[in-house]
Amino acid sequence: MTLATEGAEDSKRRSSVWVIFLIFTRLGLTSFGGPIAHLGYFREEFIARRRWMSEAEYADMVALAQFLPGPASSQVGFAIGVLRGGFLGGLAAWAGFTLPSVFLLIAFAYGAAGFDSPLAASVLHGLKIVAVAVVAQAVWGMARSLCPDRERATIAVLAVLIIAFVGGSLGQISAIVLGGLIGLLIANRLPDATSATSAASSHTHLAMPLSRGAGAALLLTAIALLGALPLLHHLNIGGQEIALFDAFYRAGALVFGGGHVVLPLLQDSVVDAGWVTPDAFMAGYGATQAVPGPLFTFAAYLGFVSGPEPHGWSGAAIALAAVFLPGLLLMMGALPYWDTLRRFKSARAAMAGINAAVVGVLGAALYDPVWTSAILNLKDFTLAVIAFVLLMAWKAPAWMVVVGTALGAVVFAQIP
Repeated sequence: MTLATEGAEDSKRRSSVWVIFLIFTRLGLTSFGGPIAHLGYFREEFIARRRWMSEAEYADMVALAQFLPGPASSQVGFAIGVLRGGFLGGLAAWAGFTLPSVFLLIAFAYGAAGFDSPLAASVLHGLKIVAVAVVAQAVWGMARSLCPDRERATIAVLAVLIIAFVGGSLGQISAIVLGGLIGLLIANRLPDATSATSAASSHTHLAMPLSRGAGAALLLTAIALLGALPLLHHLNIGGQEIALFDAFYRAGALVFGGGHVVLPLLQDSVVDAGWVTPDAFMAGYGATQAVPGPLFTFAAYLGFVSGPEPHGWSGAAIALAAVFLPGLLLMMGALPYWDTLRRFKSARAAMAGINAAVVGVLGAALYDPVWTSAILNLKDFTLAVIAFVLLMAWKAPAWMVVVGTALGAVVFAQIP
């Protein structure tokens, strides 16, 4: 590839910060269903619709996010923003995807929401149902691209088995590690993962605007903060601001996969410390289920309603920045190394196995918690099938399917 061709190719992969912000703001307003569903929305938007990246590139981002602590969907969105618009593009992607739910939750904290009515309960259930269709579409599309042969299809099935018997973040990580090991063992049977063509394409995949030295500095910063913040709090340096930042930073740094797993840590941090009452905590948690975007935005609500100062908008800002910071630092720091590793034949073979395992992880999540929390009867199943057909066969926009399914749930709730 000549320098002119490479430069033209790079220019095609760039987008303005404003465009990135607007796209992710729309996603932040319409992406219901939790982190797994968010990954489905991202795939539909950036692979199927805009073709900003290949299926393999996207799977690489998802696999890396599964390895790192923090909110997986937000990390993937941030990485997409960085890939398209540099560091400012990453911040624009994060802000667009995160701030809508932050403002909605703070509005709830002001008392401007009523989520206990039957109508609201029906709408919320409809949003869970549409998540089934979105995740099913993502699993189907990724399986066709990333499990094209019986070897990788078997890896995906093994990943489901591991999660079924181990469960939790340990099961997910174990499945991905096993997928990588099997990929190494059967490297010679995966020609498309280890060919010269794959080697050439891997050179341009995820070419992040960050050096490995800068990546190492970010990784060290994330680790250093994890040790320094508790020390500062213990020495009573920085007062309640540092205490608040430390509590939410630890919650974001010690949770793999994000989502609901962060709730016990947040409860330990703010309820047991007496900063937030149990009733306020559970009310905010319920409201978080009704808003789009990442579940980690629950931290903004908790910072807003916390008892000691800072609270209000300043407390929300501190808590929000702290809970997202470790995951974003780790993602940004690891990406330059991730790209380099995939240039080696063995790494590409391992990546092929990992990608197949990711399909299995998403498939297991399609059943639990997505299916089990949403499909309670035949009417729910019917709505999910309709949503799936609209997405797959009619190519309907995801936001339109979200709205239609929510309205359908309200109508179905009135039918005996």
